[in-house]
Amino acid sequence: MGLCLVVHEGDEDVEEVAVGGYSDFNALRDYVTRELEAGKPGSRFPVLIVHSDCDGEWSVPECERLREELAVIAGEMQARPPVAFASEWQRSEAGSMGLVPRNAFESFLAVSGGFLVEALQGLVEFALERRAPISFQ
Repeated sequence: MGLCLVVHEGDEDVEEVAVGGYSDFNALRDYVTRELEAGKPGSRFPVLIVHSDCDGEWSVPECERLREELAVIAGEMQARPPVAFASEWQRSEAGSMGLVPRNAFESFLAVSGGFLVEALQGLVEFALERRAPISFQ
């Protein structure tokens, strides 16, 4: 089962990030918890880490805090060594793109394209421009 993060306008999906499987999203959160929070879930990045990924949403105020969290996470992951891809589809996608990650930031991909943290940052910016929440689907 896959996880998609979506910004709605009325009944229409206007922007989304296809994360991959829930296991891909959890791999990112596990990495952040282990490496950037010293194993203490939510101690530095509670909006990303503690929020349930089951049919909920990040509200606009949460998106404002998430923007700040993702900026710190991106910077810190870019300064850390690469890690193994979390899933076979990521390994395959990286191979087809000729991608050899240079750092941890480049070690997590989004199905919808690009690096997962960067895709999340773009979705958060879009949601904030629209003053709309991000829904988990």
